[in-house]
Amino acid sequence: MSADTATRAPRTGVAIALLRLAGAALLAAIAVIHGYLWQQGYSGIDVIGPAFLVQTVLAVGGALLLLVAPPRLVTWAALLGAAFAAGSLAALLLSTTVGLFGFVETTAATLWWESFWVEAAAVVVLVVLAALTRRRTGR
Repeated sequence: MSADTATRAPRTGVAIALLRLAGAALLAAIAVIHGYLWQQGYSGIDVIGPAFLVQTVLAVGGALLLLVAPPRLVTWAALLGAAFAAGSLAALLLSTTVGLFGFVETTAATLWWESFWVEAAAVVVLVVLAALTRRRTGR
């Protein structure tokens, strides 16, 4: 083992731990945003209301999965979380541009920009986490 390899492994481990925490926090933030909006009136919108409630539950589950997954499954947990966040971001953008299930959103809506940035950040953080853990485990 070279000196470079010896110092790289612990730093990668720290980076993975921090990315896991950041990814879980971002997924939890997605849950909080969707849960809050659901309580503030989105619950009464056909299809969108139930979808917001499902988003809340899935985001909480994804955050917990990311925190408790054994090291060999972190890549998969991160990829699932990234796919979830990307889907949430896509739904936000669709609802703002062409509409989604008959509902059209605006960027002036409560927490629109916060949702956009949290979901975009979650995608980036979780993809980087998946890449690092995949490289580290060799799978």
